Amino acid sequence: MRMNKFLRSIVLVLFLLFMLIPLIATFLFSISTRWDRTILPEGLTLEWWKTVISRGTFGLTLRNSFYISFATAIALTFLVTPIAYWVHIRIPKSKIIFEIMSAFSFGIPGVILALALIRFYSGIPIPLINTTNILLLACMELCFPFMYRPVANSLDSIDIHTLSEASQSLGGNWFYTFLHVILPNIFPGIASGFLLVFSTVFAEFTLTNLLVGARFKTFPIYLVEFTRFDGRQASALATISFVAAWTVSILLLLISGKRTLSSDNLTIGH
Repeated sequence: MRMNKFLRSIVLVLFLLFMLIPLIATFLFSISTRWDRTILPEGLTLEWWKTVISRGTFGLTLRNSFYISFATAIALTFLVTPIAYWVHIRIPKSKIIFEIMSAFSFGIPGVILALALIRFYSGIPIPLINTTNILLLACMELCFPFMYRPVANSLDSIDIHTLSEASQSLGGNWFYTFLHVILPNIFPGIASGFLLVFSTVFAEFTLTNLLVGARFKTFPIYLVEFTRFDGRQASALATISFVAAWTVSILLLLISGKRTLSSDNLTIGH
């Protein structure tokens, strides 16, 4: 027993080191005057941070990334959650179709997906090419499995048929049952999917660069531009990207935890 606990501690420490060392090294490089001849930085400075933050493009690209990330996550939440519930409760045999659709997104490279979307949407009368709308649709297609799988797993973990029948026997319609009975029970899965979608879109470069390019410059594009002439400024932007994504992730986890706790208290009270 003690040996297993010791091994788990070792694995946890190694995992934390594996995750934190690159981030710490990136941050140190972003505040170093020079770091190519010695083990440790030769000097420290915040000049590179001042340079990247003082540019007007910095705030614009950060807002664009937050906008497209939240828009994609919110759109997929409202689209996938009721569809997944309807499939599980009404047509469970069709779940295999959604499983296959989820696998497609993992198997299609971003370049091929971008070119296919450009070719498809150029043939319809709706003006989507070179707009943020096509980027939103592309991100939704790319991140569909990241939202569907957590929601589907949450639905599989509860007895949705019994819950739905109990609600309907007490006079609740489909919408009331979904909103007040099913959603509180699968909220952790929804929060996990939201977080996965947000993190994926926030770091997305290929689709954004190919579909809209400089017309809707996001934070990853801004970061790549700096990698071409100054790695220290690019490291500062990479650190900011990590901090922004982690901050949103922690907030979502806290909200999810409070929502789950309040739901449990409500259940106990009844």
